[in-house]
Amino acid sequence: MRATVIHRTRDIRLEDAPRPTLAGTGRDAIVRVVAACICGSDLWPYRGVVDTDEPHRIGHEFVGVVEQVGHDVTRVRHGDFVIAPFYDCDMTCVHCVNGVSPSCQNGNWWGRDDRDGHFADGAQGEFVRVPTADGSLTVVPGPIDDAMVPHLLTLSDVMGTGWHAAVSAGVAPGSTVVVVGDGAVGLCGVIAAQQLGAARIIAMSRHADRQALAREFGATDVVAERGDDGIAAIMALTGGVGADRVLECVGTAESMDQAIRAARPGGRVGYVGVPHGGAELPIRSLFSRNVGVAGGIAPVRNYVDALLPLVLNGTIQPGRVFDREVPLAGVAEGYRLMDEREAIKVLLRP
Repeated sequence: MRATVIHRTRDIRLEDAPRPTLAGTGRDAIVRVVAACICGSDLWPYRGVVDTDEPHRIGHEFVGVVEQVGHDVTRVRHGDFVIAPFYDCDMTCVHCVNGVSPSCQNGNWWGRDDRDGHFADGAQGEFVRVPTADGSLTVVPGPIDDAMVPHLLTLSDVMGTGWHAAVSAGVAPGSTVVVVGDGAVGLCGVIAAQQLGAARIIAMSRHADRQALAREFGATDVVAERGDDGIAAIMALTGGVGADRVLECVGTAESMDQAIRAARPGGRVGYVGVPHGGAELPIRSLFSRNVGVAGGIAPVRNYVDALLPLVLNGTIQPGRVFDREVPLAGVAEGYRLMDEREAIKVLLRP
């Protein structure tokens, strides 16, 4: 089969790889990938922010069709169309039950050896072995229209991550919300804030196409400025008060600073941007203004059961964040498009 391998900074290749097989644990499944995608966090190793010590498989978002299941798997069957979260989890340990499935006591990440010493495939390929099939995989009732695939794919990561930002921030009916970041997660954060009843949603975006999509998703206002000018614009829109809730969807020191300063006294920041760039929390400022900060790795597997019906009935259309689609053979070009911000998010079709 073919799979994406990162060799070094800006060196992405599609290579032949062994087709995965069941490992004999009884808990796993083999999934034929119908669609995968490139994530903003994939760009950290691509850009060299995260070192690549040796070539390895990459990618962590996919949907597909189950080809084989282990003898102990009961929830999924051959032929099921499934959504996989961006990590493997069992959904039975105490952390999964408590709603924090990325911290699963028996879980792992795609592209690493699993707890049984078998490789957990990267998702940007033709087939993936899922170590804990009953926990990780969500079955989508069929038949699946091809036009629905991009929307379902967002439930593997970005829609659930944007939702986690809004939930962590405490977005509630009547809230004034600022969304820092206009990538796929930030745009899905706009959807989440709208669904949770925000009365005003201010999207911080400097790109006309993303501004337009944010407005279609429910943003009532757009702020293009950054730094002090961005904060001044937010204060002007909120009568000098600031936002009740702020969604930080980037992960840099600058974006976190922007988010915290945009919050009103007593407000709260929900952060889901993977921390890169030395972000530090200004404890004294948070203390003096009673601003709370919560968030982290999004437990998308815990959210998918609630979000899936909204996708299936058309209430939300998060798949619109995919503005480019390329075949798996063009994965290197897909990375270039996202790296140079020519695309919001790239969908890959094997």
